[in-house]
Amino acid sequence: MNPKIEKLIKQFAKLPRLGSRAAQRIVLSLLQDKTGRAEKLANSLLDAVATIKPCPICGVLTDSENGACEFCRDESRANGQLCIVRDLSDVWTLEKSAVFLGRYHILGGLLSGVAGMTPDDLNISNLSERIQRENIKEIIFALPNTVEGKTTQHYVMSVIGGDAGVKFSELASGVPLGGDLDYLDDGTLSLAFGGRKEL
Repeated sequence: MNPKIEKLIKQFAKLPRLGSRAAQRIVLSLLQDKTGRAEKLANSLLDAVATIKPCPICGVLTDSENGACEFCRDESRANGQLCIVRDLSDVWTLEKSAVFLGRYHILGGLLSGVAGMTPDDLNISNLSERIQRENIKEIIFALPNTVEGKTTQHYVMSVIGGDAGVKFSELASGVPLGGDLDYLDDGTLSLAFGGRKEL
């Protein structure tokens, strides 16, 4: 195999959820395309890398001139609610569902000894100051329902402290809307029963 093609395949294979076979198919498709798709992709990627940076307030990727993203600039979102998420894909998911109309704060990962993620790796240094400046009344944790997610949630709560006058909440867990009990795992059923509410 040509060394340049092999190098390109290896670079694509390093992307999340792409194995070597998928990377090989992508590279072959791009190199054999006659419409200039590979060049357009390369130019778009170079432009994005040069202009898109994390928002200094919340961590959402933006190409804004002053640095602040569209969520932090939008005054209609200054409703006292701050949703803490792991990464940008969580923001996209919540925005797609239109269930949250406040502001976001991206941690950039979860605490994990196995993955080597420590508190210094998380985007939390400006969180307490942000809560005061933006008059945040409720912090909603939209983190994965895993050991790492819960550990991170408890750590962030300890950093903020109980004196901030902020209400903490988390997403509910259990049976999804339209969910059939036959398809639920034991952990989900256990959470559903443990979190049941009176009707």
